[in-house]
Amino acid sequence: MKTLAALLLCVAAAADAQTRYDGLCDASAAVALAARHFIVADDEHNQLGIYRRGDAKRVGEVDLDKFLKTKKEADLEGAAQVGNRIYWIASHARNSAGKLREDRHRFFATDIRGKTVEPTGEPYTALLADLLAAPALAPLKRLAAAADGSLLIGLRNPIPQGRAVLVPLLNPAELVEGKGPARFGAAIRLDLGGRGVRSIERVGSGYVIAAGPPADAGSFAIYRWSGKPADAPSPVKLDLGTLRPEALLAWPDGQLMLLSDDGGVMVGRKACKDADKGKRAFRALDFKP
Repeated sequence: MKTLAALLLCVAAAADAQTRYDGLCDASAAVALAARHFIVADDEHNQLGIYRRGDAKRVGEVDLDKFLKTKKEADLEGAAQVGNRIYWIASHARNSAGKLREDRHRFFATDIRGKTVEPTGEPYTALLADLLAAPALAPLKRLAAAADGSLLIGLRNPIPQGRAVLVPLLNPAELVEGKGPARFGAAIRLDLGGRGVRSIERVGSGYVIAAGPPADAGSFAIYRWSGKPADAPSPVKLDLGTLRPEALLAWPDGQLMLLSDDGGVMVGRKACKDADKGKRAFRALDFKP
């Protein structure tokens, strides 16, 4: 089994573009704050980390425990920026034993205020109930902003008839102001080679999608998509090596950053997510789509 140090050396074509960021392993959602900084969620903790592009050490942190009103991890999974607001979504999934985890029922926002990022409004906890009443599909996973201020929720699973599912969320701003219920548009199904959506990021007038398996085993791929439901996504040629794409963010210079969920990478005899905090890290890859 490869260690984190070995993994950092074994991606031949893209090795020079990879960067290691310290302090967390399970990078699950991220947004660029400006040309040189980004904020990232870890699905094992209720904190957001702030990093400078290319620098391993964390430069800031936003603690969400009090705001989210939960003592357990909310399992943060997706983020999307609309203006100076960042929307975040938790998995809304049951735990590995199939038990209901209401502390994962969170949809909320943070606002960028100068050099700070602060929670705003209140967490919305009825998104899954609204979705099931629509009805549509669950569990919830990834977010991307649309041109009109609505959001696209990408599902990691289910994958009906081998097609990934996107569900438009039409009123995100109302939800974080306590004005439910959620309103949804018609679901969109995309052919991602039998994969689900791990991350989706708006780029120009279209989107870039990181696709992956519904569980741990399986392959990953990157796609471009026009944003039109009738258009098929097209694959992006990119050597992912051992990366496990879990989040995408778009830089102002036109590059994208792909973040890898390295929680299962071995650090000595422990998985990264179980290692001492000083030994935790995730990998990221800058690329031009």
